Amino acid sequence: PHNTIIDNMMNLELLFWASKNGGGKKYYDMALSHARVTKENHFRQDGSCYHVAVYDTISGKLIKGITHQGYSDRSMWARGQAWAIYGYTVVYRETLDPRYLDFVQKVTDVYLQRLPEDYVPYWDFDDPRIPNAPRDASAACVTASALLELSTYLPGKKGSEYKDAAIKMLASLSSDQYQCGKDKPAFLLHSTGHLPNDSEIDAAIIYADYYYIEALIRLKNLIEDKAVL
Repeated sequence: PHNTIIDNMMNLELLFWASKNGGGKKYYDMALSHARVTKENHFRQDGSCYHVAVYDTISGKLIKGITHQGYSDRSMWARGQAWAIYGYTVVYRETLDPRYLDFVQKVTDVYLQRLPEDYVPYWDFDDPRIPNAPRDASAACVTASALLELSTYLPGKKGSEYKDAAIKMLASLSSDQYQCGKDKPAFLLHSTGHLPNDSEIDAAIIYADYYYIEALIRLKNLIEDKAVL
């Protein structure tokens, strides 16, 4: 069997870039194939995703969906869902295929509907210890950045909702509750790396900071009537 993680959706942007910068159509086709197969196999009916899709290496058929860094095989791991939201936003940007615009909204809405009041998710939406479970600020950063871009592809009510949600996420992340201040050489507190492995729990994590800054730059662009990217 072969394991494919939802995090791989974040690699497609590089393949699309390579295709446009001397790599040719093969990289575009590769990215699109990955997006299509992942869309067909990596998600449950409600739009939530597995962390890992296990494929038969001979037939290419899905064997099962499981989790590695989430709470259970049936749970919605927050950062995995964030990778999906961001990844399919990029796929729509690069293909302009309306099927991906529809799909990314489904993937986004199941996440937004279940957020706590401050719009920063618990590390896994199905951890039975909520509200006494760790948060994952990194998932909020990735999602906020994606939603600011996605909002520009959806004129009207839906786009406004996504932009407003992103601003709420960034407002919480920019509050004393989530800012490191002078405590650590980082921007943000309260990310969760790999809880089942007892690794990086309630920690400052580099990719939280990266997507936080990216989201802030995107918001600044929108406020100044510039292109979001």
